[in-house]
Amino acid sequence: MLFRLITNVPNMLYQTYLNIIKMYFLSLHSGKNFMCRLQCMFSHSSSSESRLSLEDTQQWSQSLERLLESKYGLATFRNFLKSEYSDENIEFWLTCEDYKKIKSSFRMSSKAKKIYEQFIKAESPKEINIDYHTREQIKRNVKTPTMHCFDDAQKIVYGLMERDSYPRFLRSDIYRTLLENLAADATKG
Repeated sequence: MLFRLITNVPNMLYQTYLNIIKMYFLSLHSGKNFMCRLQCMFSHSSSSESRLSLEDTQQWSQSLERLLESKYGLATFRNFLKSEYSDENIEFWLTCEDYKKIKSSFRMSSKAKKIYEQFIKAESPKEINIDYHTREQIKRNVKTPTMHCFDDAQKIVYGLMERDSYPRFLRSDIYRTLLENLAADATKG
Protein backbone atom coordinates (compact mmCIF):
# COMPACT_ATOMS: atom_id res chain seq x y z
CA MET A 1 0.00 0.00 0.00
CA LEU A 2 2.77 2.44 0.94
CA PHE A 3 4.50 2.42 -2.40
CA ARG A 4 1.27 2.12 -4.39
CA LEU A 5 0.83 5.79 -3.51
CA ILE A 6 4.28 6.56 -4.89
CA THR A 7 4.02 4.58 -8.13
CA ASN A 8 1.69 7.06 -9.82
CA VAL A 9 3.81 10.15 -9.26
CA PRO A 10 3.58 12.53 -12.24
CA ASN A 11 6.59 14.63 -13.17
CA MET A 12 5.09 17.80 -11.73
CA LEU A 13 4.91 16.08 -8.33
CA TYR A 14 8.55 14.93 -8.35
CA GLN A 15 9.30 17.15 -5.33
CA THR A 16 6.45 15.46 -3.49
CA TYR A 17 8.11 12.11 -4.24
CA LEU A 18 11.35 13.42 -2.76
CA ASN A 19 9.49 14.59 0.33
CA ILE A 20 7.84 11.17 0.68
CA ILE A 21 11.20 9.42 0.56
CA LYS A 22 12.63 11.89 3.09
CA MET A 23 9.64 11.31 5.37
CA TYR A 24 10.18 7.56 5.10
CA PHE A 25 13.78 7.82 6.21
CA LEU A 26 12.90 10.24 9.00
CA SER A 27 10.20 7.86 10.19
CA LEU A 28 12.77 5.08 10.49
CA HIS A 29 14.60 7.16 13.06
CA SER A 30 11.68 8.92 14.72
CA GLY A 31 9.28 6.01 15.07
CA LYS A 32 6.32 8.10 13.87
CA ASN A 33 3.56 6.48 11.87
CA PHE A 34 4.75 7.03 8.33
CA MET A 35 1.63 5.70 6.63
CA CYS A 36 -0.68 8.14 8.43
CA ARG A 37 1.54 11.09 7.58
CA LEU A 38 1.85 9.92 3.99
CA GLN A 39 -1.87 9.40 3.45
CA CYS A 40 -2.65 12.84 4.87
CA MET A 41 -0.18 14.45 2.50
CA PHE A 42 -0.52 12.51 -0.72
CA SER A 43 -3.40 11.07 -2.69
CA HIS A 44 -3.65 8.82 -5.75
CA SER A 45 -2.73 10.25 -9.10
CA SER A 46 -4.34 8.83 -12.19
CA SER A 47 -1.51 9.80 -14.53
CA SER A 48 0.22 6.75 -15.95
CA GLU A 49 2.71 8.75 -17.99
CA SER A 50 5.27 8.96 -15.17
CA ARG A 51 4.62 5.82 -13.16
CA LEU A 52 7.37 4.21 -11.16
CA SER A 53 7.19 0.62 -12.39
CA LEU A 54 8.47 -2.66 -11.02
CA GLU A 55 10.60 -3.11 -14.14
CA ASP A 56 12.22 0.32 -13.75
CA THR A 57 12.92 -0.30 -10.09
CA GLN A 58 14.35 -3.76 -10.76
CA GLN A 59 16.74 -2.21 -13.27
CA TRP A 60 18.30 -0.19 -10.45
CA SER A 61 19.89 -3.45 -9.27
CA GLN A 62 21.67 -4.01 -12.60
CA SER A 63 24.34 -1.40 -11.92
CA LEU A 64 25.05 1.79 -10.04
CA GLU A 65 25.04 3.57 -13.39
CA ARG A 66 21.47 2.37 -14.06
CA LEU A 67 20.38 3.56 -10.62
CA LEU A 68 21.91 7.01 -11.12
CA GLU A 69 20.31 7.39 -14.58
CA SER A 70 16.83 7.17 -13.01
CA LYS A 71 15.65 10.39 -11.36
CA TYR A 72 13.62 8.33 -8.87
CA GLY A 73 16.51 5.92 -8.35
CA LEU A 74 18.93 8.78 -7.75
CA ALA A 75 16.53 10.51 -5.35
CA THR A 76 15.97 7.30 -3.38
CA PHE A 77 19.72 6.51 -3.29
CA ARG A 78 20.59 10.04 -2.14
CA ASN A 79 18.08 9.87 0.68
CA PHE A 80 19.33 6.42 1.65
CA LEU A 81 22.87 7.83 1.90
CA LYS A 82 21.63 10.83 3.90
CA SER A 83 19.93 8.45 6.33
CA GLU A 84 23.32 6.79 6.85
CA TYR A 85 25.13 10.14 7.14
CA SER A 86 27.28 9.22 4.13
CA ASP A 87 25.99 11.43 1.34
CA GLU A 88 29.27 13.28 0.66
CA ASN A 89 30.29 10.84 -2.08
CA ILE A 90 27.11 11.17 -4.16
CA GLU A 91 27.06 14.93 -3.58
CA PHE A 92 30.67 15.20 -4.80
CA TRP A 93 29.99 12.98 -7.82
CA LEU A 94 26.91 15.02 -8.81
CA THR A 95 28.74 18.30 -8.26
CA CYS A 96 31.51 17.09 -10.58
CA GLU A 97 28.96 16.13 -13.23
CA ASP A 98 27.56 19.67 -13.08
CA TYR A 99 31.08 21.15 -13.06
CA LYS A 100 31.92 19.40 -16.35
CA LYS A 101 29.07 21.29 -18.04
CA ILE A 102 30.55 24.72 -17.25
CA LYS A 103 31.79 26.58 -20.34
CA SER A 104 33.02 29.87 -18.83
CA SER A 105 36.62 29.74 -17.60
CA PHE A 106 35.80 32.28 -14.87
CA ARG A 107 32.87 30.21 -13.58
CA MET A 108 34.98 27.04 -13.87
CA SER A 109 37.75 28.56 -11.77
CA SER A 110 35.31 29.77 -9.13
CA LYS A 111 33.44 26.44 -9.00
CA ALA A 112 36.69 24.42 -8.88
CA LYS A 113 37.81 26.35 -5.81
CA LYS A 114 34.43 25.79 -4.14
CA ILE A 115 34.56 22.06 -4.87
CA TYR A 116 38.08 21.88 -3.47
CA GLU A 117 37.08 23.74 -0.30
CA GLN A 118 33.93 21.70 0.21
CA PHE A 119 35.05 18.15 -0.67
CA ILE A 120 38.82 17.82 -1.26
CA LYS A 121 40.67 19.92 1.28
CA ALA A 122 41.62 18.06 4.46
CA GLU A 123 39.06 18.70 7.21
CA SER A 124 36.59 20.19 4.71
CA PRO A 125 32.87 20.05 5.59
CA LYS A 126 32.14 17.12 3.27
CA GLU A 127 35.63 15.67 2.88
CA ILE A 128 35.65 12.65 0.60
CA ASN A 129 37.86 9.62 1.17
CA ILE A 130 40.66 9.87 -1.41
CA ASP A 131 44.37 9.17 -1.20
CA TYR A 132 47.00 11.83 -0.48
CA HIS A 133 48.44 11.73 -4.02
CA THR A 134 45.04 12.40 -5.64
CA ARG A 135 44.30 15.17 -3.12
CA GLU A 136 47.62 16.89 -3.89
CA GLN A 137 47.14 16.50 -7.65
CA ILE A 138 43.75 18.19 -7.42
CA LYS A 139 45.22 20.95 -5.28
CA ARG A 140 47.62 21.69 -8.17
CA ASN A 141 44.91 21.27 -10.83
CA VAL A 142 42.60 23.80 -9.16
CA LYS A 143 45.17 26.55 -9.75
CA THR A 144 44.51 26.27 -13.51
CA PRO A 145 41.32 24.23 -13.66
CA THR A 146 40.04 22.25 -16.62
CA MET A 147 36.82 20.29 -16.93
CA HIS A 148 38.81 17.14 -16.04
CA CYS A 149 40.63 18.34 -12.90
CA PHE A 150 38.41 16.23 -10.60
CA ASP A 151 38.20 13.12 -12.81
CA ASP A 152 40.57 10.96 -10.74
CA ALA A 153 38.77 11.74 -7.49
CA GLN A 154 35.41 11.22 -9.16
CA LYS A 155 36.49 7.75 -10.35
CA ILE A 156 37.67 6.86 -6.84
CA VAL A 157 34.40 8.04 -5.29
CA TYR A 158 32.30 6.21 -7.89
CA GLY A 159 34.26 3.03 -7.14
CA LEU A 160 33.65 3.46 -3.40
CA MET A 161 29.93 3.91 -3.95
CA GLU A 162 29.82 0.94 -6.32
CA ARG A 163 31.61 -1.38 -3.87
CA ASP A 164 30.13 -0.14 -0.60
CA SER A 165 27.06 2.14 -0.63
CA TYR A 166 25.30 0.63 -3.65
CA PRO A 167 25.28 -2.98 -2.34
CA ARG A 168 24.00 -1.71 1.04
CA PHE A 169 21.25 0.21 -0.77
CA LEU A 170 20.20 -2.95 -2.65
CA ARG A 171 19.93 -4.78 0.70
CA SER A 172 18.12 -1.88 2.40
CA ASP A 173 14.58 -2.08 3.72
CA ILE A 174 13.37 0.74 1.52
CA TYR A 175 14.57 -0.87 -1.72
CA ARG A 176 13.31 -4.34 -0.78
CA THR A 177 9.97 -2.95 0.41
CA LEU A 178 9.60 -0.88 -2.74
CA LEU A 179 10.19 -3.97 -4.91
CA GLU A 180 7.79 -6.09 -2.84
CA ASN A 181 5.02 -3.50 -3.04
CA LEU A 182 5.48 -2.90 -6.75
CA ALA A 183 5.45 -6.68 -7.35
CA ALA A 184 2.26 -7.04 -5.30
CA ASP A 185 0.64 -4.21 -7.26
CA ALA A 186 1.72 -5.79 -10.56
CA THR A 187 0.03 -9.09 -9.67
CA LYS A 188 -3.19 -7.27 -8.73
CA GLY A 189 -3.40 -5.14 -11.84
